[in-house]
Amino acid sequence: MAPGNGGRLLSLDLWHTLVYLEPETEERYMREQVDLAERTLSAAPTAPGRPPLDDAQLRAAFEKVYAEAVAASQQGRSVGPAKQMEEAGARTGRRANAQAYLRGLDELVAHTGFLPAPGAFDVVRKLRGEGWTTAVVSNTVGEPGASLRPVLDRLGLTPLVDRFIFSDEEPWTKPSPEIFREALRQTLIPPGRAVHVGDGWVDIEGARRAGLRAGILYTGLHRYGAKYRALFLPEGWSNPPTPYRFERWPELPAILERIL
Repeated sequence: MAPGNGGRLLSLDLWHTLVYLEPETEERYMREQVDLAERTLSAAPTAPGRPPLDDAQLRAAFEKVYAEAVAASQQGRSVGPAKQMEEAGARTGRRANAQAYLRGLDELVAHTGFLPAPGAFDVVRKLRGEGWTTAVVSNTVGEPGASLRPVLDRLGLTPLVDRFIFSDEEPWTKPSPEIFREALRQTLIPPGRAVHVGDGWVDIEGARRAGLRAGILYTGLHRYGAKYRALFLPEGWSNPPTPYRFERWPELPAILERIL
């Protein structure tokens, strides 16, 4: 569907909205991200004059950088995986190879069992056939959008989405209005003709800040790994205030009819 001023934009979160991992798999996946970071730092040469650090210290340093990147994302600032590795290397006195880390993330993502949200792709396909332009607006803090694209191709999502906006490729994250405005700019659709669907506070608050017609909360996959919940969903963030919410994807079209 060609974007344009006469259309309607359905902006969509990715994690726990269109795709997800079961809690146990998500916990293991996030642990394996840190394992990879530890190995990358351990393999890097130590800068002259810097004290040697053991693997536990390297791991702790990266986990601190990662937590800071998550906190920055919750303020609307993008600190992607490459920058995280560069910062961890600087703090530990290691000449860390950020590109090697990204290649490792490519492999990790490719071998992780991401699942489509039940019913989501069918509903998005139907809405797109009815004239909706679609865009994914995703905070990619732990893995880059480049790693996710082949997985989304394999799952069959790519043909259903007109634009993908990944935060590691932009200066902003949700809830910054700017990342939503980038989706509006790319699709040529005004904010009053756009809605955003997501599973948490950054989605609903970001849509509000950007002046979208509505932010719609999807609650059907509020099953998170413990580490993901602790980092990305502070108290109350999975249940932000909004008059629009749904648990099953087939409920969304009726909500959209009330809004636009």
